[in-house]
Amino acid sequence: MSKSPAPDTILPEALGAALRDAQAQVNRLVLGKPQQVRHAFVALLADGHLLIEDLPGLGKTTLAHAMAATLGLGFARVQFTSDLLPADILGVSVYEAQARRFEFHPGPVFNHVLLADEINRAPPRTQSALLEAMAEHQVSIDGRTHALPDPFLVIATQNPVDLAGTYPLPDSQLDRFLLRLALGYPDEATERALLAGSDRRELIAQAQPLLDAERILDLRRAVQAVHASDPLVAYVQALVGRSRRHPGVRVGLSPRAGLALLRAARAHALLLGRGHALPEDVQALFGAVAEHRLVGEADASTTTLAREILHAVAID
Repeated sequence: MSKSPAPDTILPEALGAALRDAQAQVNRLVLGKPQQVRHAFVALLADGHLLIEDLPGLGKTTLAHAMAATLGLGFARVQFTSDLLPADILGVSVYEAQARRFEFHPGPVFNHVLLADEINRAPPRTQSALLEAMAEHQVSIDGRTHALPDPFLVIATQNPVDLAGTYPLPDSQLDRFLLRLALGYPDEATERALLAGSDRRELIAQAQPLLDAERILDLRRAVQAVHASDPLVAYVQALVGRSRRHPGVRVGLSPRAGLALLRAARAHALLLGRGHALPEDVQALFGAVAEHRLVGEADASTTTLAREILHAVAID
């Protein structure tokens, strides 16, 4: 019989242990990036989607594969290219002569986890094919609506937009991603361990699934139960309000961005073993939630703007 949870936690011991083990396994597969791994789990638990942006070869796809292997869910990877069509992602209706009717053949989006690799190499029409799927967890084809599996998670990678052959994601698409993160170059010790160690693909192939759909849904329900006090909600609202009048910002954060920040903060608190969210949770995630949603004047860096907004708002 399992022990009762600690007073400030809302997770049963077995579920909390499974979550910790899952994070530990991904950290063993993606070396030297504990913060980015935690943020990936925040996106998962907060019922959001994750955008990983960085230069080629820094481990974006490795993180996505490591998450998929650990979650134990149905997984599909789509390499986005300039000739990719929406039907290649969503599926297509094919006329079956014997049955004398059209039969829908689902595409790779009908998996629990979809890796959209180098999403900004596809043209806008193909990028937008994911909009309904990410927002509503369903797709509409030929006048019929098809529900997606639950849970459903999109992990997209993209190269910086100044590289050749990329199409910038529109603001409406970016807003569908709960978090955007970058991996960056590894430190010297981590890079040496990568060079001297086993191939990451082999290690991922040997990884054991430590979660499943039922446990993930339980974790998402637990996130909803994490307490957010009135002062914390006021702090989030103050950050959102400041973003709309901050110097250098042309388009600030929407109410949906505020809801996303609060939801992410609850998931972050749960990952740290707390049943209540703190301003520290909001601060840890503000950049990842806000940077890709802010629109700056001229060549203003949204990373810098997000940092300035965070510093400009005091905690009451």
